[in-house]
Amino acid sequence: HIGADRPRVAFLARDLIRAAIAALAKEHNPDLITFTTGFEREGYSEVDVAAESAAAIGVKHVVRTVNAEEMMEALPLIVWYLDDPVADPALVPLWFIAREARKHVKVVLSGEGSDELFGGYTIYREPISLRAFEKVPGAMRRALGKISQRIPEGTKGKDLLRRGSLTLEERYYGNARIFRDDQLRRVLRTFDDNVGHADVTAEPYRLSEGWDPVARMQHVDLFTWLRGDILVKADKMTMANSLELRVPFLDAEVFRVASTIPLEQKITKETTKYALRRALAEIVPAHVLNRRKLGFPVPIRHWLRDEMYDWARTIITESGTDELLDKQAVLGLLDEHRAGPHDRSRQLWALLVFMLWHGIFVEERIKPEVPEPHYPVKI
Repeated sequence: HIGADRPRVAFLARDLIRAAIAALAKEHNPDLITFTTGFEREGYSEVDVAAESAAAIGVKHVVRTVNAEEMMEALPLIVWYLDDPVADPALVPLWFIAREARKHVKVVLSGEGSDELFGGYTIYREPISLRAFEKVPGAMRRALGKISQRIPEGTKGKDLLRRGSLTLEERYYGNARIFRDDQLRRVLRTFDDNVGHADVTAEPYRLSEGWDPVARMQHVDLFTWLRGDILVKADKMTMANSLELRVPFLDAEVFRVASTIPLEQKITKETTKYALRRALAEIVPAHVLNRRKLGFPVPIRHWLRDEMYDWARTIITESGTDELLDKQAVLGLLDEHRAGPHDRSRQLWALLVFMLWHGIFVEERIKPEVPEPHYPVKI
């Protein structure tokens, strides 16, 4: 992955994986540069910890801070480059970090795939917390599910009871669950009860029948979340900036090793990526070894209540998606989010990205300022 062109940049956040890549890459290239994005919002910046990691590893570090105004201005162009309405807020900091990195190099290293292979998502610990439900007969579990429906929203334990009443195939459909069915019915003009997540996850679950629950969850994520979101946004945001992204954790040899790790070495009650953390203990700075993964956190929850509220309202009211979406319901969701205490930011973000995409590619009403292509030879 280093290759003859010796990539000189690694994306460095405050988590274990990017620090490991930076530390290992520096052994091959002492001139390595690391990059981090931060936001002008307290609690959503990885800058300080990433800078500490870079100093401990001994590499140059560059920071790109993003504000709400820049995010709103860039989003139509970002959606244009995506081609599809990928509604992952993390693609925004990835866009800005790629633009900054391209000023220095043509190739970068990043940590995509490590969570899916080594058990890095907190949700993978869920089967441990739900083990007690496995001893409950099926009919009684279904009764518990009905009881959970009567418990008021926001009550502690409601979601645990609901999820414990479901089979793995019913409750887990990837790492990006945003809408419940009742919430979809609220905003969609047409809702088909015969179409659901099971249509997407049925094949991964069929192929992983008989595996332990965590391995099956990983398998689902490999063929849905990783392939349909993580790698899509990483590839398109970097290539849009003429930057090549390499992902060493998805190397075939790494995959082979990861597939041999037993369940108890992936997930424990206390931590994720247990075996990988032990393997990297002598490589990464101590302050990131057991730090909780944040990835690229984006403060949309706060900004949609404040700086981005009017912007979001304009996108909704001007959108030509009336045949598909109940725009009054979407506006209601926005106002509900602003009033609090419920967080509807991920749902709103998915709807806003879809409306922008629809405005660009279907209505042809929104026209991002796309840079003119530059060709190395005359065509």
